[in-house]
Amino acid sequence: MTPLLKDLTPRQIVAELDGYIIGQHDAKRNVAIALRNRWRRMNAPVDMQREITPNNILMIGATGVGKTEIARRLAKLADAPFTKVEASKFTEVGYVGRDVESMVRDLVEQAINMVKAAKKEAVKVRASQIVDDLILDILIPPVRPSSSMVRPLGFGDTGDNNGDGIRDTDAELNERTRERFRAKVQSGEMDSRHIEIDVQQSQMPNIGVMGGAIDDMSMMNLQEMLGGMMPKKGKKRRVTIAEARKILLDEEAAKLIDMDEVKEEAIRKAENAGIIFIDEIDKIATNRSGGSGGPDVSREGVQRDLLPIVEGSTVNTKYGTIHTDHILFIAAGAFHVSKPSDLIPELQGRFPIRVELQSLSEDDFYQILKEPKNALTKQYVAMMAAEGVDLSFDDEALRELARIAFQVNSEVENIGARRLQTVLSQLLNDFMFDIPDVIGPNAHVLVTKELVAEKLNGLVQNRDLSQYIL
Repeated sequence: MTPLLKDLTPRQIVAELDGYIIGQHDAKRNVAIALRNRWRRMNAPVDMQREITPNNILMIGATGVGKTEIARRLAKLADAPFTKVEASKFTEVGYVGRDVESMVRDLVEQAINMVKAAKKEAVKVRASQIVDDLILDILIPPVRPSSSMVRPLGFGDTGDNNGDGIRDTDAELNERTRERFRAKVQSGEMDSRHIEIDVQQSQMPNIGVMGGAIDDMSMMNLQEMLGGMMPKKGKKRRVTIAEARKILLDEEAAKLIDMDEVKEEAIRKAENAGIIFIDEIDKIATNRSGGSGGPDVSREGVQRDLLPIVEGSTVNTKYGTIHTDHILFIAAGAFHVSKPSDLIPELQGRFPIRVELQSLSEDDFYQILKEPKNALTKQYVAMMAAEGVDLSFDDEALRELARIAFQVNSEVENIGARRLQTVLSQLLNDFMFDIPDVIGPNAHVLVTKELVAEKLNGLVQNRDLSQYIL
């Protein structure tokens, strides 16, 4: 369960991030302060809440050092709407391409999904009861009770099925049968049985546009309007009871949710807790030191379009208007060719906190392989365990893996922690291929330093050939 924001101090936030990201303490400290400031603002006097704006952060560092992971884990920790965009995908107004306002619409979409999921969970018990009744109606259609509907006596039937001298009616027998079947459905005994259900399908038309461009917002509104005008059509599907329960549960839970309430809550959540991560912001920086830097679609124009969004403006979405004043923006870039000072001064001012992330050392690689909760080594252990194979790593093997990854990064191209994926894949691919045909269940695979040297010797020797590969 996600901890409440009020229960997380900046030190605790950093401690939580340490469970997934190695090093980069300066970046963690700054994002922890920014996250805690969200709670501080919401508990400040009402007249001051609108005046307190977030300190947006600019992360500077090479690829694979943890920029995106820090932002994503921060959002997950705060249970906040989060969206990641690449600045290089945006174009200036007047060009064909994504406009900068689309990032805010993406954030609202994420908030809607989060709130809907929470609301569905809240009505899950009630929706499950309705679904059980629907499935029972298909298996054993209900009989309306009537005083005249008395079950006729059959051969060997005394009419006293309850032992109390009272004859059962059809409705009573039907209800008892339904209850027996209800218990079987709820226990999962009948999950493999097939039934036929009606599935509601919206007749959403495919819309093509001729003679000019149409923006995302207009397209969404047009499709929603036409989709609402078209009647919903029921489609018969023959599925197992287990599949029917999933399909019907989504439909019934959606009927129990007030979408107007969802929209209001989602807009409020996006405005006050939303985080937008703008990656590759260095790609829209104009190199002022000389040269045009190649063709571009008005990089400076994209920067100017970002200004009002980051500073605070109103954006129209299909769920309503959203104010961006208190959304936290985290921008990131490697800045190999350009520098942060190559961004226009106005945009630099919108990101007052600058954090430089350090390149990963050999010891960092060792810690990344060993400590994080989602470490690559633990992922491979889990995948092999699914086949019944026990995988383990020697400590010396981890240090050798870290040394090789660091060496290749230093001599070929520094891609940060992503190099570990290449190294581990090269090391374990033969084992992954041989399971379960050659290496059967209950086998044990121990990765030693010698095995690492044997498997990865070719990778290190052939690293210089990479410059000739297209």
